[in-house]
Amino acid sequence: MSHLLPLIVALPLMGAAVLVAAGRRLPRIAADSIGCTVAMATAGLATALLLNASPNAVEWVGGWRPSGGEGVGIVLVGDVPGVGLAALVSVLVVAVLIYSWRYFDEPPRRHAGSFPALVLLFQAGMCGFALTGELFNAFVFFELMSVVAYALTGYRVEEAKAVQGALTFGVINSLGAYTTLTGIVLLYARTGELGMRQIGERLDADGGPDALTLCAFVLVLTGLLTKAAAVPFHFWLPDAHAVAPTPVCMLLSGVMVELGAYGVWRVYHTIFAGPGGIPAPDAERALVTLGVLTALIGAVMCWQQRHVKRLLAYSTVAHTGLFLIGIGLLRPAATSGIAVYILGHAGAKAALFACVGILLDRYGSVDEHELYGRAKELRRVGVLFATGALALSGMPPFATGLGKAVTEEAAGALLAVVFVVVSAVTAGAVLRVAARVFLGAGKRPEAGPAHETKGKDEEPETKGRIRRVPTTMTAVPTALLVGAVAAGLAPWLATSAGDAFGAHRAPHWTPVGTLLGIVSAALAVGLAAAAVHGPARQEAHSWTTPLRRMHSGHIGDYVVWLLAGTTLIGALSLPGILTG
Repeated sequence: MSHLLPLIVALPLMGAAVLVAAGRRLPRIAADSIGCTVAMATAGLATALLLNASPNAVEWVGGWRPSGGEGVGIVLVGDVPGVGLAALVSVLVVAVLIYSWRYFDEPPRRHAGSFPALVLLFQAGMCGFALTGELFNAFVFFELMSVVAYALTGYRVEEAKAVQGALTFGVINSLGAYTTLTGIVLLYARTGELGMRQIGERLDADGGPDALTLCAFVLVLTGLLTKAAAVPFHFWLPDAHAVAPTPVCMLLSGVMVELGAYGVWRVYHTIFAGPGGIPAPDAERALVTLGVLTALIGAVMCWQQRHVKRLLAYSTVAHTGLFLIGIGLLRPAATSGIAVYILGHAGAKAALFACVGILLDRYGSVDEHELYGRAKELRRVGVLFATGALALSGMPPFATGLGKAVTEEAAGALLAVVFVVVSAVTAGAVLRVAARVFLGAGKRPEAGPAHETKGKDEEPETKGRIRRVPTTMTAVPTALLVGAVAAGLAPWLATSAGDAFGAHRAPHWTPVGTLLGIVSAALAVGLAAAAVHGPARQEAHSWTTPLRRMHSGHIGDYVVWLLAGTTLIGALSLPGILTG
């Protein structure tokens, strides 16, 4: 069935073309229906192919197969990680389009199908990146996805802050893309190949690693880690989430950053894991160090926020760090655990953003202090929001808990502490918001620090402020959270993940893993309770001041940090090259 792989990319592209070609003649309800139908068809196809996925399911598009061991064609690989991620992307796109049904208040002259068309293009780019086995086309698909993401972030172009957020997003990610392209050029100059597997084989045939291989590794990883919002490449993410429409945030945090982490895994294991690539100890040192920094900094910044969309964005940064730790351990058990973790995180984080969208359109604010006690009547939304927070903590039986437990076991005691602490802090911050906003618990918070980013006076994204929450806007987060639980309990899914990454046994619940998940959830509840019932005035801790000043909002500062991050990757990966 490998010949059907191109359709996973082609279907959303054709759907977007139909929506664009129809132009203003297409009624809004028809545009939404077409978008949902195409996304569902793609999700169904990806799921069907997942049932028969195999590393040997390879399709050379257009029949451009290798000749004499050399190839220039576009190759798609239908293995479990790639097809599984394409299926996850497609399912989440369906959820976003259903959530967005007649969502925006469109000006009369705006193209009725512009939003679903952009989302379908986004889906095509993400699916193409997940499936491609060729490095240059991975770059092309990722940039297609990124360009569409810039447009979606600044979709409400009439608002200056939306344009500013999209500009920051675009500049930083474009610089990351240039570094990746430069790394691809170096690899092509060395090997004469663009296929990932072929590049790896040529590097291994050339002997041990050298300075060129190291430079290519550092440059390619810089772009991927920028997309993944790893520290210190992460600054664009909170700015983009603060201004992007809620459905777009569901995609950015739900799957786009996860694709960056997937790209790191795919590129290292396919190209640089052999004797001609980067020695395993050096790659592990680089990825685990960056992962720990990302997890801890993301957790601290998450706790400091009162702008709820920024809070969730920093939570994404923190969990990206945990993903990198698991990938950086270079152990099949840890990688299979992260695969399950990513699946649960996508559902939980998208559900949380969906709940925040309801708050924004009901009350015109995403400020934790401003919303204090105002959402008491939204009991169902409050339950969903709190449930999403518990999923982030890694509490059983969510897939986040299963993936976290398996990775903790593979990581050892010290790194397991990082997983527990980061999960507890990020989930505790979300529970704190839930207690204040939906229960009115504790004292009303007083004015926070002067430099705190607030979420007051936000513009609703629907036509007027909703009085009755539409069924679609609550059904979607409900389904996503149910899916996160089902993924944590489905034995066939865990078995597939274990087999795909070569683990000796499938990810499964263990007494220790279950206990650590419960501990993380209990700590999260305790932190939230302490924050809610503590002093009403939230003072900034002096030790966090330098960290907060790093997030200045100035593009120039972010560019400097990107260069510093590139240097850090090189320094952490260098020892093996020197001794070799």
